Amino acid sequence: MCSCDELILWKTETRKQKSRVQFAWSGKLTSQQEKAANELAHSISRNRNHLLVAVCGAGKTEILFTAIYDSLKAGKRVCVATPRTDVVLELYPRFQKVYQSITIHALYGGAEFNTQFAQLVLATTHQLYRFEHAFDVMIVDEADVFPYTYDEALQCAVLKAKKTDAPIAFVTATPSIELLNQQKREDWGCSFIARRFHGQPLPVSRFQSLWNYEKAFQKNKIPQKLQTWVMHRLQQNEPFLIFFPTIELMEQATPLFQKIESTIESVHSEDPDRKEKVLELRNKKRKGLLTTTILERGITIKNVQVAVVGTENPVFTSSALIQISGRVGRNVQYPNGDIVFFHHGITMEMDRARNKILEMNIHE
Repeated sequence: MCSCDELILWKTETRKQKSRVQFAWSGKLTSQQEKAANELAHSISRNRNHLLVAVCGAGKTEILFTAIYDSLKAGKRVCVATPRTDVVLELYPRFQKVYQSITIHALYGGAEFNTQFAQLVLATTHQLYRFEHAFDVMIVDEADVFPYTYDEALQCAVLKAKKTDAPIAFVTATPSIELLNQQKREDWGCSFIARRFHGQPLPVSRFQSLWNYEKAFQKNKIPQKLQTWVMHRLQQNEPFLIFFPTIELMEQATPLFQKIESTIESVHSEDPDRKEKVLELRNKKRKGLLTTTILERGITIKNVQVAVVGTENPVFTSSALIQISGRVGRNVQYPNGDIVFFHHGITMEMDRARNKILEMNIHE
């Protein structure tokens, strides 16, 4: 949007009517998931804010199903907002399968325009600037992620988009200290899950030195340890993600990896083909992807293996590294996997991420 756009505010006084939404999910929640789902639904029914903290791969989306279904049946309008486009793209087809016979919109930069009224809206937090007092229930998924946590305007957009008395549910695997303090101070409902839905422990990252990796790429060479890791993934026919700290370094590396395997590609936030490339990796049409932190969350690839190059870079916070590690071992058939932090010196953020995962694995 720009300053020359014409803005029209549309108000309606329609009364809530019970909706005939079809709930088409045949899965079964674990006891921990069911407890959290019931707690969340109870909070929302009482218009009480709620904080859901669950480790990566705990099945947070499935936990939301009941609360959303109850709200839709009651004729309420629900918004699931997230800071990342990739999360919207991941959730949209899943929600379409679960909630049938209602209109669902997915709103993000470049999305197709739809004039139908949607009872359920999935949107990036930036898209909430377009709404005012529109939603009866607001769910903020990945509530800890950039840019939402650093941009007060986006936080205000969430408050503006919901109705005055509408509850907010915050969902995250890595809550900030501010969010935890706010939950206690304002006495929100709270649920915590330390185990993945399949019951297996979280894969623990291993540290591997990769000295002077930037110079190696500048000389058009892949560092030997990294090349060995990639070759092993290719031999085992395992899909992989390699995270880079900057777009520049990633673009230097891409043609070098393509000499090894032609289907390897790179993605970043401004890549118009990002959605298609991720889908091709999921459908086994690509062997691997090089990426920035844009794919640190909201993406599930069966049996994916993960490496981080330049983990000592400040862009890789402990929160980001926990999320990146959380891409591995999500599938019940492949609950384990390799997550390696290639580095030019171990940082406190790396230690914090690893220690937090170890802590979650011993938590009952």
